[in-house]
Amino acid sequence: MSRNVKIAIVDDEVHIRSLLEQTLEDLEGEPEILIAANGAEGLALIERERPQLVFLDVMMPLMNGYEVCAAVRKNPALADITIVMLTAKGQESDRMRGLEEGAHRFVTKPFDPDEILDLAREILRPS
Repeated sequence: MSRNVKIAIVDDEVHIRSLLEQTLEDLEGEPEILIAANGAEGLALIERERPQLVFLDVMMPLMNGYEVCAAVRKNPALADITIVMLTAKGQESDRMRGLEEGAHRFVTKPFDPDEILDLAREILRPS
């Protein structure tokens, strides 16, 4: 993994942000971890920093994850960003909506940190 990798964590729950940040720090190459605590802040962060990978919560204040994902997908300059949606809502309809909005993956909380790490490695692996 190259040294310029940026990963954004957009979640309103402090403990989830901390867990994800600690988990992703174990990636090779010391990626830059960017944090946002709500959807509007997350969208601004994504537009400004253009991370390669975004872990995006669904239920957040100001803008939900579906709205953020849809806004990112409408911007051609952000087309190469991989979005992994995280949610406590594990219903199939929620997963389908996330994928329809342009998410690449949908992970249900609680998640296994090792699975998150493996998923990040798989997504960020050089092609």
